[in-house]
Amino acid sequence: MTNERLETSIVPGAIYQHYKGKHYRVIGVGKHSESLEDVVLYEALYDNPLGRLWCRPASMWSEIVEVDGQKVPRFKFLFK
Repeated sequence: MTNERLETSIVPGAIYQHYKGKHYRVIGVGKHSESLEDVVLYEALYDNPLGRLWCRPASMWSEIVEVDGQKVPRFKFLFK
């Protein structure tokens, strides 16, 4: 996997697809309380026994990853 970034904004309320196939709704973008790093709060749109709400650094959210030799966005915008 690579550290390249997809140059798009993160849209609150939008539905995204993770490169592994599951769908998520972005709740919003916030700040990490200690580092002030941008983070994305998002909701799993499937039954996940580990939890419904998740958070990850915005830089990770927007990364381009390599899957089977192809570069794809970690999270692909589907619709709002």
